[in-house]
Amino acid sequence: MKNKYFGTDGIRGTVNQINITGDKFFKFGIAAGAYFKTKKNKKAVIAKDTRLSGYMLEAALVSGLISTGIDVFLLGPLPSNGLAMLTKSMRADLGIMITASHNLHVDNGIKLFGPDGLKLSEKVEKYIEKLIDQKIQKYLVIPTELGRAKRLEDANARYIEILKNNFPRNFNLDGMKIVLDCANGAGYKAGPSIFTELGAQIIALGTSPNGLNVNKNCGSTFPKLMQKTVLKHKADIGIALDGDADRVIICDEKGSLIDGDQILALISKRWKDKKILKGGVIATHMSNLGLENFLKKHKINFIRTKVGDKYVKEKMKTTNYNLGGEQSGHIILGDMATTGDGILVSLEVLYILKKYKQKPSKVLRAFQPVPQILKNMKVKNQNVINNKNIKKAILEAEKNISKNGRILVRKSGTESIIRVMGESQNYQNLKKNINIITAAIKKYS
Repeated sequence: MKNKYFGTDGIRGTVNQINITGDKFFKFGIAAGAYFKTKKNKKAVIAKDTRLSGYMLEAALVSGLISTGIDVFLLGPLPSNGLAMLTKSMRADLGIMITASHNLHVDNGIKLFGPDGLKLSEKVEKYIEKLIDQKIQKYLVIPTELGRAKRLEDANARYIEILKNNFPRNFNLDGMKIVLDCANGAGYKAGPSIFTELGAQIIALGTSPNGLNVNKNCGSTFPKLMQKTVLKHKADIGIALDGDADRVIICDEKGSLIDGDQILALISKRWKDKKILKGGVIATHMSNLGLENFLKKHKINFIRTKVGDKYVKEKMKTTNYNLGGEQSGHIILGDMATTGDGILVSLEVLYILKKYKQKPSKVLRAFQPVPQILKNMKVKNQNVINNKNIKKAILEAEKNISKNGRILVRKSGTESIIRVMGESQNYQNLKKNINIITAAIKKYS
């Protein structure tokens, strides 16, 4: 049964509509507090990205949690993985990241992390959902048992130290000129700080958040700004984060884009050669066939799972693999982090580049991608995907390219969108069959 509030990556939507309101977040806080107040520490930590609505939603969450007797530490703007890391290091029972990730400022939401730094399981999410709509009075504590709230001023510094501890002490970025686009988001403090501390010359973009400009014409969803700036300043590499800095898109010194699949290929080959790759690679159904072929060529195990980083992480956990990710640039380095971290992944890529002592254009394109087309179809009701005529169109398209490609049609977990993706070496045939599906969706939705 579909969750009422939680999607593939927490709760997300338009601010001051339906679930993203102060009233609803107060109830979220009470529900989460009611679930976690039986735990040992009765402590939660909250971080956020830079959206204006974060102030409203943070206050509502804090009020709800305190009402149930939970102590709250406020970390301010901090990448999602920073929140996950500090949830674990501070021995908190719960971590809440207020963000809508790569969406524009009109949206917001939350991602929930447990004491192990992992995103909450669907089982726990369902339990919390049941509590949200119950009468709140029975979960409110007496005045003497109310929780307390405290702001932690050094959260970014703590996060940076944890990141640096994943690399040898002699690792540095001396002599490197890096374009870093922080998307006016959660990484706008930590990103420039850590790269500068390691000796790089930084050309910073997206580091002036005003509450309304997160992901706006910048960051990983708008990499053209990074590409142009790399060429303009003759930089060695470009790095673009998204709103909560859990994903990264890179470009080489020539301005060519490097997506998450190429990053997975680079890291997996390096880790295998160093004998630190455990099991193989976990990716999603959206990852390019070129990645699958590359891993097969290098005898690296490869497993696909559902789209969404929490599904990647769950599969990594059950298989004991230590590397997984998505084409979007959400990469999980399992021995270093419990969720995606654009800054950490960038450091790993830069570490590899330093070892190879070659230009990024010679190293970062590990395989030739199979031509891919992705169409995002806005719909009023995602269940239109079950329409018999649309199903018929999908089957026809799959049959037409089955010998040299694949088709994937799925619901977005965060937006009212049907995603239509196809891959084939025969691009014209692929384009024709993608159009068959999109035309059917337009007609019958």
